[in-house]
Amino acid sequence: MTKEEFCRLSGETLLLDGATGSNLLAAGMPKNVCAEAWILEHKAEILSLQRSYVEAGSRMIYAPTFGANRINLDKHGLLPRLREMNLELVSYAKEAAGDKAYVGGDITTTGQMLEPFGDTTPEEAYEIYREQILCLCEAGVDFIVAETMISIDEALAAVKAARDVCDLPVLCTVTTDSAGKLFTGGTAWSAARAFEEAGASAVGINCSVGPEQLPAVIHRIRESVSVPVIAKPNAGSPTFDQNGNAVYHMDPETFARHMRVLKEEGASVLGGCCGTTAEFIRKIREYCVDRA
Repeated sequence: MTKEEFCRLSGETLLLDGATGSNLLAAGMPKNVCAEAWILEHKAEILSLQRSYVEAGSRMIYAPTFGANRINLDKHGLLPRLREMNLELVSYAKEAAGDKAYVGGDITTTGQMLEPFGDTTPEEAYEIYREQILCLCEAGVDFIVAETMISIDEALAAVKAARDVCDLPVLCTVTTDSAGKLFTGGTAWSAARAFEEAGASAVGINCSVGPEQLPAVIHRIRESVSVPVIAKPNAGSPTFDQNGNAVYHMDPETFARHMRVLKEEGASVLGGCCGTTAEFIRKIREYCVDRA
């Protein structure tokens, strides 16, 4: 996908996918395993999930490469398989998408704190992202998405690496509290401005909180940038059961009604994060596309 093609697509309401991790846990993935390795051993589960999103109306889905970077894979003794895993995980998403949806190479925070809060330099973060993005591009992704970012500087390293490696559209979303504040400092709208200046094709929020808490934040982001704004929140704020499992209580229709408000506040690229399923995407399509 070229940046021009993305611009045309996002000129109207563009639907992303919903959650991956929470649905795989529900499908039997154990906690504290390498999700990417588990997915490779359970192809049917990821194909079923991603096909359900495409059938529900997702025009862009994220390949399950979220943690397939050298820092995370090394923790599980899988660093030598970095290239192989990224290529195969993208192939699963491309199989699920067919000719009905675009596939994004999904990257996220390394989990390493950048200076001055930690020992990792922006240059080191850049190289970590560059390595994975090269693999994702080799696998044939249509766009790059840096999601669930908690640090503006680390996210900028990811955007810069993508810009240096390829000419694909780059999406970048941060996770914040309900006031739009990042956990490492700064705001969602200041981050969005920085990402646009660095070359991102769309910016916004994912994960974080529920859509009912984000209208003012999305409004501030929309006022701050000229590129499309992304809203991919959780299915409300979770509670936790006796086993420590997150339980999300917002139903698909309520979620979609709140997503329509986010659309009215300026978000045009819409999806769901933790706790959402294909039914959530179907309801977003009903409230934000079919009723447009």
